Amino acid sequence: MRKTNNLILETAVKVLLFFIALYSVYIFTAGHYYPGGGFIGGLMTAGAIVLLLITYDIQTVAKILPVNYRILTAIGLLFAIGTSAGSLIFDVPFLTHAFGDVYLPLLGKLSLHTATLFDLGVYFVVVGVTMTIIQTIGEDE
Repeated sequence: MRKTNNLILETAVKVLLFFIALYSVYIFTAGHYYPGGGFIGGLMTAGAIVLLLITYDIQTVAKILPVNYRILTAIGLLFAIGTSAGSLIFDVPFLTHAFGDVYLPLLGKLSLHTATLFDLGVYFVVVGVTMTIIQTIGEDE
């Protein structure tokens, strides 16, 4: 395990990683009403992980985030295909999403959409594929 001696970079990454991850979640959730969604949120999350890879090595990041990105990609594909196939099961046009409103005591009225599950699938696929490619390139060196 390689230890970097760049204290400024390590400290900056610890602070920036939080803000990047938080903004990624915001972009993901705002994607139904404003520009953004699963693709952009996934790219931002992958960018945050790449920032960790630049600061530390692959083994250290694998200990911090023990995620198999190929399985994450498969789960994302299942979400995206499942919500798409749901419209065919209920005999409505392809990619027609269901939605409804729910009232929660602390949060108030929330809109629930199957499009959120589709976007979550896209998010997982983007993070999984991007990180699989980057790890494959990084392991070759």
